[in-house]
Amino acid sequence: MTTTVKNNYLIIVTLIIFVIPRAMAVRPFITDDSPLIGYKRMEINTWGWNDKDVRQLWHLVHIGLHDRLELTIAGVWGMDKSGDPMRFSYTVPLFQVCFAIRDYEPNKFPGVTVGIGSDMPYGKGAFVPGGYGAFGFLTISQCFGEDENVFIHTCIGGNYLRENKENLAGINWGIGTQIKVYKGFHGVGEIISGDPFVYGAGIGYQVGLRQFINDHMQVDFAFGNGIGKGDNRKNSWISCGIRYVLSFNKSDNFARGGRKVL
Repeated sequence: MTTTVKNNYLIIVTLIIFVIPRAMAVRPFITDDSPLIGYKRMEINTWGWNDKDVRQLWHLVHIGLHDRLELTIAGVWGMDKSGDPMRFSYTVPLFQVCFAIRDYEPNKFPGVTVGIGSDMPYGKGAFVPGGYGAFGFLTISQCFGEDENVFIHTCIGGNYLRENKENLAGINWGIGTQIKVYKGFHGVGEIISGDPFVYGAGIGYQVGLRQFINDHMQVDFAFGNGIGKGDNRKNSWISCGIRYVLSFNKSDNFARGGRKVL
């Protein structure tokens, strides 16, 4: 790939991550949490991942079908850098449905959510799953402090992939935390094994920063590294993202707390 093409690609990625989401409306962190966005809300989530082998840009749209029911539609595109020359790759769609069994309350009982989803082997290049896949998970979230000073969430689930006439299955889990530092500024971190969206991902960790710009917008930045020999976590990586929440309910005041922001 020529220098000009590389520079143009970087400009496009930068615009998509930092400009377009602000005009229309991230998942760097893989451990899911229990809060949902709520009824008549839509969350647009764009996040990028870069390591030695791949450069990916994910787009997710979360739709609040009910206060306790959320639909997610996602896709990914980017460059596979493992070969020479680099290859453009993409895959769509990925579907996910989450149901909130109970909301969390600060200093009280944790919140609990279950989710199921599926990814399809449609697209081009290295990002396309080897077959039809499905996943499911359960998340538990606990919050300490009236101002949500410490937020802890755990997630456990499983993956299934039908590839080359073989049935493959695996377990994934994660433990993450968000700690308030000052106003909307937070430190975040997690330890993960596997990924609901990517079958075969290994064990790794991420640490980073999270900023709630306002009740509608949040940005994240993270650095991560693999632990062991997982196919998708053999290199260190950086990731960043932005999410924007739209409300179609005129009486919605976006009060911070519960599933209203997270």
